[in-house]
Amino acid sequence: MRLLIIDDEENIRKTTSVLLEGLGHEAAVAANGAAALKQLEQTHFDVAFLDLKLNGENGLDLLSELLKASPQLDIVVFTAFASIDTAVEAMRRGAADYIPKPFTPEQIRQVLAKLIKARKLRGRVAELEYRLSTDSPAADLSTGEPEVQKVFDLAFKAAATPATILILGESGTGKGVLARAIHDNGSQRESAFVTVSCPSLSRELLESELFGHVKGAFTGAIGDTWGKVAAADGGTLFLDEIGELPVEIQPKLLRLLQEKEYERVGESKVRRANVRIIAATNRNLEQAVQEGRFREDLFYRLNVITLQMPSLRMRREDLRKMAGNYLRFFAAQCGKKLDKFSPDAERAMLNYGWPGNLRELRNVVERAVIVAVGGQIESDDLPDKLRQLPAQTGSSDCKAGTPVSLAELEEAHIREIIARSSTMEEAAQVLGIDPATLYRKRKRIGL
Repeated sequence: MRLLIIDDEENIRKTTSVLLEGLGHEAAVAANGAAALKQLEQTHFDVAFLDLKLNGENGLDLLSELLKASPQLDIVVFTAFASIDTAVEAMRRGAADYIPKPFTPEQIRQVLAKLIKARKLRGRVAELEYRLSTDSPAADLSTGEPEVQKVFDLAFKAAATPATILILGESGTGKGVLARAIHDNGSQRESAFVTVSCPSLSRELLESELFGHVKGAFTGAIGDTWGKVAAADGGTLFLDEIGELPVEIQPKLLRLLQEKEYERVGESKVRRANVRIIAATNRNLEQAVQEGRFREDLFYRLNVITLQMPSLRMRREDLRKMAGNYLRFFAAQCGKKLDKFSPDAERAMLNYGWPGNLRELRNVVERAVIVAVGGQIESDDLPDKLRQLPAQTGSSDCKAGTPVSLAELEEAHIREIIARSSTMEEAAQVLGIDPATLYRKRKRIGL
């Protein structure tokens, strides 16, 4: 954390700074209220240690001014004039804790440990409130697809370790959802989960967003900022679409991965951050390495545990369930009594390729709920592209005895059985093969 020591005694400022920096924090000092308020204008602080007697200034009055300038600041009051009355008054005005002088290093450690725990709890509550307020149903990572289950099993095994994880897959397949689930099932679950979208900013702004910057580092840098790496310290840093990470930033990320060290933009001071890295991309990183757009050493450092998220068209068994989850969620939002899809609507959804994956499925179901007038989703409620599909290989012209290859005949038969079956297990039983074999055959024919 970044801590501000406000005390008119130079010796107290120095000894407290040494103690706090020895505990791994960054300390700044101020001898009076005016200097403290000026520092708060320029830099973010997590905690302030405030003396109640500042050469004629009333520390209790300054306490209110500090909180007005920085409402999220935790203030610990210390004074040689300890009394129950001043402690009660300080807490009433918003102090987080109270330490009498002379204090011991252990007292400081205990206070900071309590504040860190409280800050993590507040962050967790804010995160849960945000999740509850989002416009999507809760993530469901159960699956009826054997190959997908293997991905989830590996993900949750890796979650219990500090290993770096690389999630591959098309856009909209749920890479971010899986990254969040890994964080929630790991030892760092009580700490922050921080997302950085690599394609969203220019190189200069992305570097600042990641590592932070000091005042004057570039045009517009009017104060010090702490980047996402510092915010994720002790938790997880999720780098979304890392294939778009500029080449100039890649060595700095490699250093963070290998040494747990980084520097803010415009500053030479080396800082440390204990962050768990999860990266995701829809790009072929191996090809990017060959083309010189991605560092080979960074690729191998990221590629400790690789998870391949399958596209929605490869998850026919899960599609019904996920569509049903979206249906119930948006029906409740719209105040409609819709509980199922008609057979024609379900068939159209199962036959569609879903190039936009889960994101497209969500939008299609939300639209269908809005336009539906009956008690179920009809095929007419779906977009035209789902109802006007091109003819598939496997039409009635491809049957036993027709001059076609065995591969074409098998593909036609598999398509027909899947279309008539309510589950993939049922289709596999009819075909006389196990579900894993059916999954591989579906993947081969693009179903």
